[in-house]
Amino acid sequence: MKQVTITSKSVEEAVEEALTQLQTSKDKVEIEIIEESKKGFLGLGSKPATVKVTVNADPLEDAIQFLKKVASKMGVEVTVTVKEDEDGTILEMESEKIAILIGKRGQTLNALQYLTNLVANKSSDEFKRIILDAENYRERRKETLEKLAHRLASKALKINKKVSLEPMPSMERKVIHMTLKSNNKVQTSSEGSEPHRRVIISPTNE
Repeated sequence: MKQVTITSKSVEEAVEEALTQLQTSKDKVEIEIIEESKKGFLGLGSKPATVKVTVNADPLEDAIQFLKKVASKMGVEVTVTVKEDEDGTILEMESEKIAILIGKRGQTLNALQYLTNLVANKSSDEFKRIILDAENYRERRKETLEKLAHRLASKALKINKKVSLEPMPSMERKVIHMTLKSNNKVQTSSEGSEPHRRVIISPTNE
């Protein structure tokens, strides 16, 4: 949380100085007047004003800054583009080393997404869903998951036992559920706690 306490001749001057230091605007801060300025008799005994100025939390900005900081520590400089989608806010990352942030089967990307969501919702009253994407990975992953769902559904029917998938984030589990929704020979459910929650595919006659 960015916050400064400024003492100046007047409340207005103290606030302006605080905004300059915080590099923000008045509509993005909370202002607490600790002490009003007082004019002394004939200029004697006057007192300056003191204010505390706090920058309001911006969940999206916090998420972006966190993401850039973590990526930088991994040796990757990224640019982030914000897009709104019915499933949430998409942060599209671009970098010459983007493969490092995606990781094997998207494991690094999913871990970053989980942590970024924690940061974004740490000080927010309303839940904000953040989706991380890079080089259209999510769409390519969706196609892979749909094929996986059909293949494992066939396996579950063949062995007549439930089949457990690897842990996935909620948006990927949703793809599995939706893909097999119309298949009345199998049923899907989720087990475990985040971030280790996984989909179970079971024959309906099990």
